[in-house]
Amino acid sequence: MDVTNQHPIRELVTPTPGTSFLVKHYPNPKERINKLPNWHYHPELELVYVKGGHGRRHVGSHVSHYKDGELILIGSNLPHWGFTDRFTGNKAETVVQFSPDFPTADFLNLPEMRNVSNLFDRARNGISFSGFTRKSVGPRLERLIDQSPLDRMLALVSILQELALSEERESLNADGFHLQIATHGYDRFNDIQQFISDNFRRDIPLTEVAGVAAMTVPAFCRYFKKVSGNTFIAYLTNYRVVYACKLLGDDHSTIAEVAYDSGFNSLSQFNRAFRRLVGRTPTEYRADLRVNVVGTLPEE
Repeated sequence: MDVTNQHPIRELVTPTPGTSFLVKHYPNPKERINKLPNWHYHPELELVYVKGGHGRRHVGSHVSHYKDGELILIGSNLPHWGFTDRFTGNKAETVVQFSPDFPTADFLNLPEMRNVSNLFDRARNGISFSGFTRKSVGPRLERLIDQSPLDRMLALVSILQELALSEERESLNADGFHLQIATHGYDRFNDIQQFISDNFRRDIPLTEVAGVAAMTVPAFCRYFKKVSGNTFIAYLTNYRVVYACKLLGDDHSTIAEVAYDSGFNSLSQFNRAFRRLVGRTPTEYRADLRVNVVGTLPEE
């Protein structure tokens, strides 16, 4: 699979009239295939239940495989791939997408919602749920599609509370290592993001990217830090490492080729940045992926 020209694409999430969030249920998972760009993001959090089957789990920098279904919560603007393709063999898939302020900002700030609010913060790294939690929550998510709007909203709040209290969870990305995009300043930032996507494989002078935003360099640096939470250099390095993780997961080339395809000027520079952000060398990361695939995919 050729992934060298792929970058995260923003998905537009539009709830149906009279509702505050979106629920989609695919009783035939094959209908889900090719509905979205594979590598995408959106401001809304996403809760996905995959009933049965096995496949690849790629969220932010994390690449692994799930087996016998999946229940996963993906944070706001965290890039991810779909969980269904022609090889996964899923029985059904349910997707719930909702605002980071769901049900409202004031409601989320109530003391009773403290656990759910903390869950939303943890979701920035992506969370996979297993065991009884997955068995309990999965069918409840599937029933949302047949409920009235009010019952559906109350049920989702209850589901989120159960997830918040569950200890059967795995954080998929290290703290601080994810490609997250702030939701304010989107028009200007989308232009910058597109420029980064088109040019991250080469050196990008600050003067050039500031020109894309029609700003002076000092003004651009202040704006970018406010919107993304990182300096431009740190964000660009993060972007390149996330992209490299995808190439390593697809096993398409050598480590050196991955480094240069991801925009690093040298192998040593790539290794240092990768180890600092991921906590492992690229070679160790790829080896762990291979062990994971062998250990989780069903035998032929």
